[in-house]
Amino acid sequence: MTQLQQLRKGSTPLLVLSILSNEKMYGYQIMRELEKRSEGYFTMTAALLYPALHQLEKDGLLKSEWQAGQGKRKRKYYSITSKGRKSLENTNKEWKMFITTMQKTLEA
Repeated sequence: MTQLQQLRKGSTPLLVLSILSNEKMYGYQIMRELEKRSEGYFTMTAALLYPALHQLEKDGLLKSEWQAGQGKRKRKYYSITSKGRKSLENTNKEWKMFITTMQKTLEA
């Protein structure tokens, strides 16, 4: 795995929490919203997303509920918890500091 791939994988929880900070969504919606917000830079497969969602839920950062979707099909919707909002705020600050410091270091 390249360093860039590792950074992308490490940013998955932050990206997911950020996407869910405004509204609850089901998995496919999350993948499409991520792609849309990043203008195609971040694409996520189900194989990466669902383990991340399950871990975030296990950690108490997300909660989920089954709801009827179109037709008879039910979908599992994920929403951020108050603990998840706090984590998003803290992690976002850490990433901003990392990015700023990395840019300063590279440009020096």
